[in-house]
This record gives sequence, C-alpha cells and structure tokens, in this order.
Amino acid sequence: MIRHCVWIKFRADVDAAERAAIYAELEALVDRIDGLERASFGANVSPEGLGQGFADGFMMDFADATARDAYLVDPDHKAAGARLVAAAEGGVAGILVFDMDV
Repeated sequence: MIRHCVWIKFRADVDAAERAAIYAELEALVDRIDGLERASFGANVSPEGLGQGFADGFMMDFADATARDAYLVDPDHKAAGARLVAAAEGGVAGILVFDMDV
C-alpha cells in the first residue's frame, strides 16, 4: 500500500470553508479512482511544535503505486491540486508531499 501524505501551509486569507471545499474535491476521488482506498484530512494537532508552519494536511491510501499513479494524472485531481496550490502560501512552496510504502 502507498500512503500519500500532503502537508500544507495555507495562506492566511484562505478560510475554513475554502479548505473544506478543496478537501471535499479530493475526497470525492475515493469513489472514482480504482485503488484509492481512503482519505483523511485535518489540522496539525501535534504539541511538539515541529510542524514548520505546515498546519494542515491529508493522507490518502492507495492499494499500490499503479493506483497512486492513476490518481496523479487524473483530471479531477489536477483541478483540485491546482486549487490547493493557489491556496497555499507561496504556491507549491507551501506544500510538502511524502509518499511511503506501508
């Protein structure tokens, strides 16, 4: 299984409703993309203070790398991803992506 982790530094002017709308677009892909098994979204609640400004994020679990790769090129993912980049502080610089085989 591939766990796709995305950490985000949202711009200060991006409100909770816009964040929820972006997450809803991404979550809708769970029912559309074969092998995309689950998605979780939320704020960083760690008390350690090591988030380096990445205060929000999400994780998606894919059956395998093939499913993850299909997600990456999916037009609806690309549209939601563009909306996410536009909402991130500094654009793509405000997003950290980390995939791991679990």
